[in-house]
Amino acid sequence: MQETAVPSAPPTPPVSLAALLSRDDLGLRQITGPPAGEVTLHGAHTSEMSDPYPYLLGGELLLTAGVHIPEAAGRPGSFDFDGYVARIVAAGGAALGFGVAPVHDTVPAGLVAACEEHGLPLVEVPPRTTFSGVARAVWQLMARARLSELRRITEAQQGLAAAASRPDPVPSVLRRLAGRLEGRAVLYGPEGAEIAAAGREPGDEVRRALAELARFVTGHPSSTATDTVAGTRLAAYALGPGRGFVLGVAAPHRESGDHTIASVAAVLLSLLTGEHQSGTGAARSSALVRLLLGARREEVAPLLGGGEGDGAVTRWYVVHARPDTGAPDAVSASALGAALGSPLVDAADDVVRVLVPAPPRAEGGGGVQPEGNGGVRSEGDGGVRPEAGAAAPRKPPAGSGPAGSGPAGSGPAAQPGWTLGVSAPVAPAEWPAADAQAARALARARATRSALVRHAERPRFADLVPPGEAEAHARALLAPIGGVPALAETLRAWLSLHGSWDRTAVALSVHRNTVRQRIARCAALLSADLDDPDVRMELWFALRHLRG
Repeated sequence: MQETAVPSAPPTPPVSLAALLSRDDLGLRQITGPPAGEVTLHGAHTSEMSDPYPYLLGGELLLTAGVHIPEAAGRPGSFDFDGYVARIVAAGGAALGFGVAPVHDTVPAGLVAACEEHGLPLVEVPPRTTFSGVARAVWQLMARARLSELRRITEAQQGLAAAASRPDPVPSVLRRLAGRLEGRAVLYGPEGAEIAAAGREPGDEVRRALAELARFVTGHPSSTATDTVAGTRLAAYALGPGRGFVLGVAAPHRESGDHTIASVAAVLLSLLTGEHQSGTGAARSSALVRLLLGARREEVAPLLGGGEGDGAVTRWYVVHARPDTGAPDAVSASALGAALGSPLVDAADDVVRVLVPAPPRAEGGGGVQPEGNGGVRSEGDGGVRPEAGAAAPRKPPAGSGPAGSGPAGSGPAAQPGWTLGVSAPVAPAEWPAADAQAARALARARATRSALVRHAERPRFADLVPPGEAEAHARALLAPIGGVPALAETLRAWLSLHGSWDRTAVALSVHRNTVRQRIARCAALLSADLDDPDVRMELWFALRHLRG
């Protein structure tokens, strides 16, 4: 299971370079590089910098008119084309678009040779085509792809729901799912035997591998796993906590949205196979009634099931999640809860909150390992998003947790199609604080375009100061901005994102100029030089100790 702090590509449906080249109104021409049908774009960016590496997120079509390239670049050694192209490739650039005129009459031969050497697609942009026109065409194609994906998912949801209402609901759901994915859908029973199946019969190797993947997720509550065998994409979804039913899917290819469609089918099949037969529904209802009647959280937590036991104490994660496309609905939220191993889901506004029981600690204790990321740690999608499709091992690796969890002791893992913020594992009495941790982690995940960010649980220098004294100092230091919550919130986000205006704007859903104005106001009210690292450190510690 891959962990990385490198931001993932933007969470938008990629488009093919071939689709862009097919636009006659643009007149683009590919000069060199791999076939356009094999190149996917996640956006377009214009830069005349001689080193565009710091300004690329990965997956872009980089557009340049060669302003940074001397007119005498045709002479050997006049410009380092190889180094320029190498930096674009290192940054994850998908292709390079070179605008002919007004600086250069033709695409420099050295640039063509460098792109061919590094395998970077090079596209000639004619004089009549503006870079803004190319960028607009990319975004239009991406919007069209997003709309097509959402329409496909919506139609599949409606079809699966209609199938679930038929007199033979389980076979009907399997048939509809197999048809949508153009593959095979199988329902396995608690003993691993096929109860029902639909779709094209795969070969013996694929059939055995799918059954083995289903056995892998059996015993791991509401977990999922994926694999690829003989060119066929496999996926298994455990249906309900600890009941042994598993949905297995085998498809010759995977399109964006397939995981969401299969997850919807898994939720429906969970209901059809008897979600409440274990009595957990009654226990959760009892817990809700007791909370409403004044019981403490730690008293009702055992009724919720699961959890890491230390006597009568259980520890839980709070997860905040936002879908990469569209707004969350009840079905997709339930599917997310099933993937994370918890039925305790709250879908409100644009954020889904899930209360996830912490798995038992491994022998020798692991806990969350410290990361140098300001109290959080990031995980890129690392093949977890639907387009990447990371394959899980067909046998559980030593020391690993459920498929819905990260490495042993690290908590919930990234989920395809979602951006997640995860709190530290806490006792029930600390759920409100964990809720705030998860909210901040989600804001950072969105700002850094990471699939998942965790609030790390680790010893801190700030813990050496008595909490009462630390809070009193924090209130005194931050008193000038204490009456304007937006200023404190902006300062906290800006410091946590290392002074990035753009990322702070994304995290707070405001314009970058608003961020600049608020930070300037904070500096004036606090009479502080926010470029001084010592000042930033003191303010950060104060914000972390400020309550309310």
